[in-house]
Amino acid sequence: MPSDSANRRPIAGVFRTTAHHTTRWCVRHGIRPNWISYSSMVAAAVAAAAFALGGTNLAWLLVGCAGCLVRLWCNMLDGMVAIEGGTSSREGEIVNELPDRISDVLIFVGVALNPTCNLHAGYAAAIAALLVAYVGIIGQTVGAPRQFGGLMSKPWRMVVVMVAAVLTGVLESPADVSWFTLGCWIVVAGAVQTMFVRLRSIMQWLSEASGK
Repeated sequence: MPSDSANRRPIAGVFRTTAHHTTRWCVRHGIRPNWISYSSMVAAAVAAAAFALGGTNLAWLLVGCAGCLVRLWCNMLDGMVAIEGGTSSREGEIVNELPDRISDVLIFVGVALNPTCNLHAGYAAAIAALLVAYVGIIGQTVGAPRQFGGLMSKPWRMVVVMVAAVLTGVLESPADVSWFTLGCWIVVAGAVQTMFVRLRSIMQWLSEASGK
């Protein structure tokens, strides 16, 4: 996990409280934060398989939603364990970032392979998720703080996917565009806005830094 707390995503207080006991248990039993980061990919793979194979079956789609939630929970827990156990490291930055990017791709490819989803929309959402993360990373390479602004951060991407999944299982789409396809295009549009917001913040930071 990363060593600089300023570069960690702010965590909603209510969501964070669900992991306090688990965090202490992991520290007490020597569970490494990197293992938790890797586990998030397993959860993402389960979600991807459920979305790809689920069609409009609500039970399968709910399994996919559960996988998305576990993925997010692991992404939160690894940082909490690293801080609580004093095991933050620069190497952990890599282990924190790479599984996250793989998880995004797995989930959106799984969505793309759902029979109701337009393949291009799903792949576009996967690419958009990677580009959002890339903007944050290039900001760090020039010394700017990690950016978390914009509408379509990782948690909100997962919210859109989960809402689309539930709607796919319980309600016919009102038009020729399926709920999954619509959700993917919402992710793409939100990602464009998010990249713009983050790039603007990075450029503003650089401008202020050069003026010092």
